[in-house]
Amino acid sequence: MRQLTRWLCGALSGLAVCGAAWATTAEIAAKQTQAVRERGELRARIEILQKELDEREARRKEASDALQVSEAAISVIARRLSELTTQLRQAQADLDELQIQFKRQFGILVMRRDELSNQLRKQYSSGLSPWTALLSGDDPQQIGRDLTYLDYISRARSAAVTAVKQEIDRLAELEAKTELRRQDVVRLVQETTEQKTLLEAQKKERATVLARIEGQLQAQRAEAAMLGRDDKRLSDLVDDLAGQLQAAREAAENARKAEVARQAEQARQEELARKEEQTRRQAQEANQAKERQEAQARAAAARPAEGQAESGAVGTGLKPGLRWPVKGPVMARFGTDRPEGGVWRGVLLRATEGASVQVVAAGTVVYANWLRGFGNLIIVDHGQQYLSVYAYNQSLLKQVGDTVKTGETIALAGSTGGQVDSALYFEIRHRGSAVDPVKLMVR
Repeated sequence: MRQLTRWLCGALSGLAVCGAAWATTAEIAAKQTQAVRERGELRARIEILQKELDEREARRKEASDALQVSEAAISVIARRLSELTTQLRQAQADLDELQIQFKRQFGILVMRRDELSNQLRKQYSSGLSPWTALLSGDDPQQIGRDLTYLDYISRARSAAVTAVKQEIDRLAELEAKTELRRQDVVRLVQETTEQKTLLEAQKKERATVLARIEGQLQAQRAEAAMLGRDDKRLSDLVDDLAGQLQAAREAAENARKAEVARQAEQARQEELARKEEQTRRQAQEANQAKERQEAQARAAAARPAEGQAESGAVGTGLKPGLRWPVKGPVMARFGTDRPEGGVWRGVLLRATEGASVQVVAAGTVVYANWLRGFGNLIIVDHGQQYLSVYAYNQSLLKQVGDTVKTGETIALAGSTGGQVDSALYFEIRHRGSAVDPVKLMVR
């Protein structure tokens, strides 16, 4: 009878152990499926949010591109208009100078003409000529002097005629130059007028583009100023992720505690049953039962640790002595004023474009995507409600759900998010609040 009772107890104990193992496997599978589903839902929500941000950015970029084209055209036309104005001013000065030269040469021409006229008039009135001198019958010496004088008169008249001809040619050349300069001035004036008309058209187009951009911006001004909107978006994202992670941890912890309590209660019930059996057994059976109880206690102590590993807990938080994510000087410190308004909630580190960005501690990636104002952004959960933020990256090497080790490269530094110079924005959050990273980093 006693052997039968012992056999029945062993059979029942085996069935209980099998049932418990099956229940544990089913619970683990259910938790795994639920975790995968929750991660998919989280990624879907992030994709929807990112799509809305991309659509708004595309509309703004379209208007900005149109504005850029208009302003570039205005700049070119304004530069050309300035050049034409300078050329017009120079052409007018040249024309004025040619007119002065024309008047001066015309006066010289009149003077040369008068000189030639006076010479001819005097020669005619004197009646002196080579033939009259030879036929006059006067003294030969006087005739020689008259002929010499006539030769001088002839050479002077020839020089005067040549000078008049030269002045006429010079006057004709000046007239031609004056006409060319006048035509240049007329052409420049016409071209300047056309350029002015085109400039006005470009100005009107620019005004239209500006009005369209203003209409788009009015719909977005209700959200907040750009800096406040970017800062609030990041804070809300970090807080939401921290809340979801904390809720997941609390749920996993509650489930683990419930499992531990259930196993403890089950062990207590088994212990009571074993104690009742031990009162009917001999001392040797009592010692064997005690050894089994100790073995079961050790197994019960090991099972909660395995449950904790399955819950997805990551890291042990952040402690002082962390290494910087990149090697570079600090360009902006925590709590100082930002140029565009507000204060820095992290630090800005100078980094060469393409430099490795290394995670400061082990953890799990909970965000890896582009965000306005921060470019390619990656956030890592380190446990104990600690998060680290890395922004302005050129590219991201990890995705949501990846587990990373201390010092592992998670991104490449760059200048995304509207930055001019390559740099890394580094931030640490604890319980949703920003803390000064310098206090946790190696000095």
